[in-house]
Amino acid sequence: MRRTILGLAGAATLMAATATAASADCGEVSISEMNWASGTVVTAVSKFLLESGYGCTVKKVPSATVPVVTSLSETGKPDIATELWLNGAAALPKMIKDGKVVELTRVLSDGGVEGWYVPDYLVAKHPELKTIEGVLKNPELVGSRFHQCPSGWGCEIANASLIKAFELDKNGFEVFQHGSGETLATSIASAYAEKKPWFGYYWAPTAVLGKYPMVRVDLGPVDEKVHACNADKTCEKVGKSQFPASPVATVVTTGFLDRAPAAAELMRHVAFTNKQMGEVLAWKEANRASADEAAVYFLQNYKDVWSKWINEDAKKKLAGLLAE
Repeated sequence: MRRTILGLAGAATLMAATATAASADCGEVSISEMNWASGTVVTAVSKFLLESGYGCTVKKVPSATVPVVTSLSETGKPDIATELWLNGAAALPKMIKDGKVVELTRVLSDGGVEGWYVPDYLVAKHPELKTIEGVLKNPELVGSRFHQCPSGWGCEIANASLIKAFELDKNGFEVFQHGSGETLATSIASAYAEKKPWFGYYWAPTAVLGKYPMVRVDLGPVDEKVHACNADKTCEKVGKSQFPASPVATVVTTGFLDRAPAAAELMRHVAFTNKQMGEVLAWKEANRASADEAAVYFLQNYKDVWSKWINEDAKKKLAGLLAE
């Protein structure tokens, strides 16, 4: 695998050196790198294609949903924000209306799935845990703890609203605030290793839910208006609602769209199904690979997918990789 990565790096250098003047017009591009696994893979794949196929010089900007939306609003950066979970980005529609950003595509074409989960081995013993009513009546069965998503993530706001609406504290639950996606994932792995109770927030596509079977707790019907309010930190009247399937988008600034239309057109086509992303993430975890190594894995094994994203000029530059 290391030889493959080095080979790709060499190919990228060669292709960058022979880029046409038209491609070089792409110039410097900033792209968000969300602080969860699928977000880092999307960015790594996009960065490679932008640099090797379109002559861009790409800078990754580590971020999360709320910070990147704030940055786009206040500074107009980064140029590209990808894997933006719209359920946690309440300010985005106004930014689109005001002409600051443009939504290019749904980068997770199936949409993202969020929810409150318990391990399947608990449900096998206690079927009542399939519903929030059953969980609230039996806090000890799930460890009397709710695992909240990390600070700064958009899901933190919606979860806080639901925690209040379902009165977790009054029903005997401690809310544990995770500091990172890694500790949240580790808590699930640790629970599974010893078949211990666990209850909290997670999402798909992820390697975690691919590896550890979890049951999504029924929080009741989806109420779009309630969820929209729950996801807005200024909302005063929180309510009960299941998480709707979340549209997950790539947005770009209007300045980038005007400045680099060919690169923007590439990003309009970069999209992964949950199955594709789940397979890549499972490989990444099994091989303890970096996001860049996972990107290489995707580029090697899904040529039929990404070859349809790029234009003819980029195909010529990436002909060596496509022919391997």
